Amino acid sequence: MNSVSRSIPPAAGHELEEPLPPEPCLTLPSLQVLDVPLTVKIRTGVQEKINVAHKIIPKIREARYRLHGRSREQRYTKVADWDYIAECAKIASPMPLFGNGDILSYEDADRAMQTGVSGIMIARGALIKPWIFTEIKEQRHWDIPSSERFNILKDFTNYGLEHWGSDTQGVEKTRKFLLEWLSFLCRYIPVGLLEHLPQKINERPPYYMGRDYLETLMASQNVDDWIKISELLLGPVPTNFTFLPKHKANSYK
Repeated sequence: MNSVSRSIPPAAGHELEEPLPPEPCLTLPSLQVLDVPLTVKIRTGVQEKINVAHKIIPKIREARYRLHGRSREQRYTKVADWDYIAECAKIASPMPLFGNGDILSYEDADRAMQTGVSGIMIARGALIKPWIFTEIKEQRHWDIPSSERFNILKDFTNYGLEHWGSDTQGVEKTRKFLLEWLSFLCRYIPVGLLEHLPQKINERPPYYMGRDYLETLMASQNVDDWIKISELLLGPVPTNFTFLPKHKANSYK
């Protein structure tokens, strides 16, 4: 079996899109030992406008693919290429291929399913709007009240404290993940305030006043306001506390 010239770091599936050895030596051993289906998450390629996913898919016919419709270089500065995802879905058939990219509404999900994919995967959309799955199931826009959104945060913190403990270390671990999530949740625009439906995931949310204090607070993109929300749920932060979001990628046009 051919060897790999360099190691692949965690969460770097796009590295599979670099020039491949004659045999797909990374995944074939996995197929031999797994008693469950193997899934492979890939992007369109490494470089913008140089798609290579369609060349990878035929090499490992037994795998079930999850294709993100952007290259590594693009990050989130361009829209996902669902035409290319559709092309790759045909190549993958009869094995399933799931598409990923820019889904924030049930309309987005419906259009994605029309490309011929076996299903869809939702990432940022679920972080920004975790009730998106209810909207897809019920085929509607949900103008969810700020109080219900806050209850979702309460549930999240309770799960965190249950998992990490309610001591100081557990509280601050929960706060860290809550603040990271709030850096996504603040991008949601309530349905009742939109001039045109649906909200697009790659459009920068404008500043707006909510219909109540809590709705306005949760819309803030100010880190201090995220910390304030965390204090409503977890109590005061430690002295000299600071927070810098982990995901600061350019997500808008």
